Amino acid sequence: MDIDEKIKNIEEEISKTPYNKATSHHIGKLKAKISKLKEEAIQRKSSGNKGKGFHVKKAGDSTVVLVGFPSVGKSTLLNELTNAGSKVGAYEFTTLDIVPGVMEYRGAKIQVFDIPGIITGAALGKGRGREILSVARSADLILIIMDVFNPQHLNVILKELNNVGIRPNEEKPDITIKKNKLGGVHLSSTVPLTHLDEKIIRSIINEYGIHNADVLLRADVTMDQFIDAMEGNRMYIPAVVVLNKIDLADTDYLTTVKKENPDSLFISADKGINVEELKEEIFQRLKLIRIYLKPQGRKADLEEPLIIKDGSSVIDVCGKLHRDFAKKFRHAKVWGTSVKFEGQKVGPDHILHDQDVLRIIKHK
Repeated sequence: MDIDEKIKNIEEEISKTPYNKATSHHIGKLKAKISKLKEEAIQRKSSGNKGKGFHVKKAGDSTVVLVGFPSVGKSTLLNELTNAGSKVGAYEFTTLDIVPGVMEYRGAKIQVFDIPGIITGAALGKGRGREILSVARSADLILIIMDVFNPQHLNVILKELNNVGIRPNEEKPDITIKKNKLGGVHLSSTVPLTHLDEKIIRSIINEYGIHNADVLLRADVTMDQFIDAMEGNRMYIPAVVVLNKIDLADTDYLTTVKKENPDSLFISADKGINVEELKEEIFQRLKLIRIYLKPQGRKADLEEPLIIKDGSSVIDVCGKLHRDFAKKFRHAKVWGTSVKFEGQKVGPDHILHDQDVLRIIKHK
């Protein structure tokens, strides 16, 4: 029996097993088996693929990847967002390799990758899908691009991303698993648990060959989230759902689809409709902020900001500029919304806000 058949049999067993307190630990064990088998299947098919792989070199302040089925307008959108000059055609599989471009917005240089269109079963290797989707694992943001006439494709794309270990728009669950030599499995939590108990957790971690461990949960996680933590290779990446080609749809159809997909962005890459709104959404979802540097005795450079992640501190900026700034840091002065008064003296742990002006003073 091959791996796919084993997975199918276990999935059938789960579907036939009524979920209740008495069976939950057994279902947890079966789900863990499926997760391990899927990883095994992916590794086998990846190692057996002798074709040309995809190599991308990351650059800029952040990386965005366009994911979608063939012929949904990803190449056209890339050309609208950047200066990539990606080949565009009204037929499937126009893009046969990774095409990079740079979107310059609010002083940020954001790298955007147009990857070949995926197909159903991509995560398990169909159409070089495993290689293609692996590019998305290293992204800071995923744009899920769909034809406005096929919004139902979202569930298929999410399943493919899920199967390569990507968890779009999910927070990484706060779980600590400490292996021990003896003592069995002990569960403690800082919040009330509604999905898991010690018996379920023991069943899951035993499947991974662990029989003694202290498990600490700081969130009310599900079985699937706990299994993700056991696998340890999941990527939690923000995603934006974009429905393209709205210029081809009539008003009544668009009204209906917008009601059914309230969290999606509706654009026409071909006509440039709502592309600027998409750029702003990309910038916001990447959580980038602009910092203007003020050298001693000179005015702040308000033309070319330093782009950093929201929540960054003064010492984070020092590390990005040069290691000497962090080594010889004395104090800093800040003008902007992060301080109570202009030119306030701050320490290394001060958190900066968007458009703050920063002057760093070093020890001589």
